Amino acid sequence: MYRLFVRLVDRLPLPSLRFQILAALAVVLTQAGIAVTGSVVRVTASGLGCPTWPQCFPGSFTPVQHSEVEAIHRAVEFGNRMLTFLVVLTAAVIVIAVTRARRRYEVRVYAWLMPVSTVVQAVMGGITVLTGLLWWTVAIHMLLSMGMVWLSVLLLEKVREPDDGEAVAVVPAPLRWLAALSAALMTGVLIAGTMVTGAGPHAGDKSIDKPVPRLKIEITTLVHLHADLLIAYLSVLVALGFALFAVGAPARLKKRLYVVIGIVTAQALVGVTQYVTDIPAALVVIHVAGAGATVAATAALWVAMRPRQATTGSTSSDQPVEAAAASQP
Repeated sequence: MYRLFVRLVDRLPLPSLRFQILAALAVVLTQAGIAVTGSVVRVTASGLGCPTWPQCFPGSFTPVQHSEVEAIHRAVEFGNRMLTFLVVLTAAVIVIAVTRARRRYEVRVYAWLMPVSTVVQAVMGGITVLTGLLWWTVAIHMLLSMGMVWLSVLLLEKVREPDDGEAVAVVPAPLRWLAALSAALMTGVLIAGTMVTGAGPHAGDKSIDKPVPRLKIEITTLVHLHADLLIAYLSVLVALGFALFAVGAPARLKKRLYVVIGIVTAQALVGVTQYVTDIPAALVVIHVAGAGATVAATAALWVAMRPRQATTGSTSSDQPVEAAAASQP
């Protein structure tokens, strides 16, 4: 089956490296973007605007007039579902592009993870709807989206790297472990954030006769947990910054760390503002967008610590891609 796919793909023009990078960037943007639109669904209480899955309403894949579902909720939820097709399209384009260009095995694996993870996420979305927006299903749905953002950033970086090089650590191993610790703390921050949402006012639906079950933990306790983990995360990032200066890390790596620290600081300010203003809907959407940006920036920092560098005499132009495509069946 895969050989047939390759033969069909080989009928297409050879994609340039620039095209591959743009396709990979589109994957990052769509994966992060659909998480943001998902938050819009939640804060507008449109989570059950399409009450069934995979159909929108029983017997129809598109919204139909329904006395119990307002038109705005139907439109918002259906619009979010339609964005899935854009996610699928970008995932398909990158798979086809790297396959046609005969990129190295690692790149093709990361590319195939995009459509596979999209299917998993779609199924999880269906479970979320069919269980009536149970808070933990919404949490898993969100965390999967953030995981896909992480993978898509790694894909983008792998596409940019030369195929004929080898991975070289640009900082000592202890600093890479420190970066891994920061990523683990970031994950803890995300998990705690979904728990805050699970106990908060934005349940995703406002049905009076069948209210959405919420997490039965005092929200103030969860907010403090979320904030404490964020402080720990930011502290590790600052420590990593001092360490990078001490070892004379490349400027590119330090710039990426500055971006992460800047985004995390902005996220903290948004979170504090949410807390003192009773969690307005607009700030929830901004906070989710910031979460996606945090994950993307942290992933970019992590992968830059052990980049794949070209061997002597090779370049970063389209030539290595074209040569690889020409040399493989």
